[in-house]
Amino acid sequence: MLRLTWVQPEDLLGHEIRQARLDGREPSRIEARWRAAGGPDAPPRAGASAHGVSRYLRLLAEDLLDELADLPSALSEDEPTDLARIKSLCPDWPVPRGGGEAPSRDRGQDAAARAVPPSGRFPAALEAAWLGRAIGCLLGKPVEKLPLDGLRALARATGNWPLTTYFTARGVPGDLLAEYPWNRRSAATSLAENIDGMPQDDDLDYPLLNLLLLQRHGRRFTTADVARLWLDELPPGRAFTAERIAYRNLLTGIEPPHTARHRNPFREWIGALIRADVHGWTNPGDPAAAAEQAHRDAVLTHTANGVYAAMFTAAVIAVAATGDHDVHVCLRTGRTVIPPRSRLARAVDHAVRLATDHEDFDEVVDRLHARYSPTHHWVHAIPNTALLAAALTHADGDFSGSVCRAVSGGWDTDSTGATAGSVAGLLAGDPAALPERWRAPLKNRLATTVADFDGTGFDTLAHLTHQAAHWEAIRS
Repeated sequence: MLRLTWVQPEDLLGHEIRQARLDGREPSRIEARWRAAGGPDAPPRAGASAHGVSRYLRLLAEDLLDELADLPSALSEDEPTDLARIKSLCPDWPVPRGGGEAPSRDRGQDAAARAVPPSGRFPAALEAAWLGRAIGCLLGKPVEKLPLDGLRALARATGNWPLTTYFTARGVPGDLLAEYPWNRRSAATSLAENIDGMPQDDDLDYPLLNLLLLQRHGRRFTTADVARLWLDELPPGRAFTAERIAYRNLLTGIEPPHTARHRNPFREWIGALIRADVHGWTNPGDPAAAAEQAHRDAVLTHTANGVYAAMFTAAVIAVAATGDHDVHVCLRTGRTVIPPRSRLARAVDHAVRLATDHEDFDEVVDRLHARYSPTHHWVHAIPNTALLAAALTHADGDFSGSVCRAVSGGWDTDSTGATAGSVAGLLAGDPAALPERWRAPLKNRLATTVADFDGTGFDTLAHLTHQAAHWEAIRS
């Protein structure tokens, strides 16, 4: 029996109940009705439960999803999705590169908001960013979905803890692999002994789609332009969680931004964050523009903290692209685009404090897991963005330290590793600054399902991204 992941109503309901508790709604009565009818829990790690349910339970799940959506949220005033309301809540919103009134702010952040990269540095830095994104993703792929204890045990079994290089199956005891199997889709292409170029992954597909988006529509693209591009270029089987729900909603005639809300319990998960890099890469020195661009992309699929995570990432990357500021200034500037009373703002602040106060990163990770794992799914944007901020802070922006810490923290290992690699690669400024052990297995070759990009080199992608950024600067 075909069990299509991330769309079965009976599988979505448990996720929506959990999401309701996180975003200030009270789902207890609706949950009790589902339990009384014999409704199952949401799958804990996979996208679909192993067995189907009766037609009655499926119809009941659809009704209850709609009832949950109508519940009022106690957090709605502090966590809007509308851009104007977000900006109104952010007293230190970055100064646009074109000028304008500056709110009271830290002078280092103000300078970061208006700096532009030296023209000679930028193409090389973009290549390092593309490579960094691929390296971080590749490092995390084989251990995606594994619990933290399993990730650590597999690495220790081969003497690779703390992480310093790609995972390998060589030397791992059979009983340990039986208890903690590698990610089924990834092991054949992402363990050290199997790597032959960068394999296909949605964490690289989405930056490629956004490069296409800018080539076709420029920086003034609309959310509808994103939707049309997906329908033209994104195979539906390569979309997951919130992106798959939004895709389905488009096909049923629902228009954005309602595509992000209709029966979509994943709207605060990590999907919008992994699409944000190109918005930062093409707005160097302008975190305000990067955040606004990321917002227009994100609202196709996400709301509130899911959107803020994308805006934060784009703003951090826009500052890192200048080459003039350390990772801490980048993170502080990114923090200014997150509403200050939101859950994501608290999570990022907490993570940075932990990373600053504790020398042992394992302790940082343990504290983050104690705080978020009991209540959040492993793909949720809040714990993963917190881990990203902690990893970059603790590694002080160092490339290897950043990607290894991000992946060693568990949760969505390939996605968080990819974004950490993008930021740290930009800060490194040149592909030659990334250690050979990371770069060589990629062979300057990327596999993808997106348009004509399959087999493209990272140097070519950097050139195309530089063209997009330069052309937009001329047109602006």
